[in-house]
Amino acid sequence: MNADSKKPDAIHSRLLFVDDEPLVLQGLRRTLHSMRAEWDMTFVDSADKALEELAREPYDAIITDMKMPRMDGGQLLEQVAKRYPAMVRMVLSGQSSKGAVLRSVGTAHQYLSKPCDPQEIKLRLAQAFVMRDLLSNQRVRAVVSGLKSIPSLPGMYHEILAELRSEDTSLEKISRIVSRDAGMTAKVLQLANSAFMGVRCEVSNPTQAVILIGTEMVRALVLSVHVFSQFKDQQGAAPYLTALWEHSIAVGCLAQHIAAGEKCTKGLVDESFTAGLLHDIGKLVLLAQMPKEYGGILDAVREKPATLAAAEREQFGCTHADLGAYLMSLWGLPHPLIHAVAYHDRPSESAERRFSSLTSVHGADAVVGSSNGSPIFQDVQLDEKYLQELGLSGHEVVWRELYAQQSKQTNMDASKGSQ
Repeated sequence: MNADSKKPDAIHSRLLFVDDEPLVLQGLRRTLHSMRAEWDMTFVDSADKALEELAREPYDAIITDMKMPRMDGGQLLEQVAKRYPAMVRMVLSGQSSKGAVLRSVGTAHQYLSKPCDPQEIKLRLAQAFVMRDLLSNQRVRAVVSGLKSIPSLPGMYHEILAELRSEDTSLEKISRIVSRDAGMTAKVLQLANSAFMGVRCEVSNPTQAVILIGTEMVRALVLSVHVFSQFKDQQGAAPYLTALWEHSIAVGCLAQHIAAGEKCTKGLVDESFTAGLLHDIGKLVLLAQMPKEYGGILDAVREKPATLAAAEREQFGCTHADLGAYLMSLWGLPHPLIHAVAYHDRPSESAERRFSSLTSVHGADAVVGSSNGSPIFQDVQLDEKYLQELGLSGHEVVWRELYAQQSKQTNMDASKGSQ
């Protein structure tokens, strides 16, 4: 075992690197030498030694190669996920076959390829650690880190299963389904933004992500790896899930219309839809993984009006926005999406002072949420001060009209569909 360390008070995070090639470990140690003031780094040459090291000392993250003798990286990460679920888990490998990625997609948070720019590793880890620090509750942190997928509505899950099994399936049909589901969108974006896909730009559009991944990879994710999963009703959480799905779709569509109305670029318009679809992903996780505790919070908010965020913070030490942003940072999604999710209910706390997907999602969420009295939507009020700073005072009148038109069209479509 070799460790590069500085004084304890200079260490921010402890990282464990695993690779059976001595030259690779030497190269990592050399290229990451400048990070010693921020990271306490240990380098080991086998999965067995990695597990021994983890049993001795706590670590914040593990970065492992895939192809190793005795126990490979995929098997190692499976053990790490079981024993230390709160750890950040990354693959750094030159092996980029479809099979290798599928084996790690459930246990690895991110997949980086060799050779990797040290700044890329630094950026990915720093982003995950910053969001992780928002979660003081170790149990919640472990729940988020251990997620392989975000459950989908049963109807949506069966719809994509049927499409993938169809003889005339197409990327267009698949992307249309994925784009209507927060869990599926988050997972395809995770894979599309991984080094496996060889993309040099960030992917924020679920349709583009499906095209990059391809039909066969999506089919494998659903049918073989079971990354897309069906939500199973627990403690009566299903009704909330349905309402939350409808709300997320409505917010995504309105955020898209708001950005278009503000004459934003097509990229920002598309990003606004995705951010709107994902903005409440933390609530989905809490409903699926902690239905009893979260149901209690919603009951308390219903009986004694209070902000949902305050009730969440009292119970969990974090909010659904913190939780959602942490999950997305773990999965390596683009920063603008993480930023919009993290601050969608409190944009004034963001340092950003220009129109962005955060702006469109905040406005859309406030408008859509105000039309529903369910306690699960009592978390956002329009931030007048924030809008004034951006020169958008009074624009909410136009946004409400856009939502009225959107709702009318949705009802018309639903009426046609039922005939």
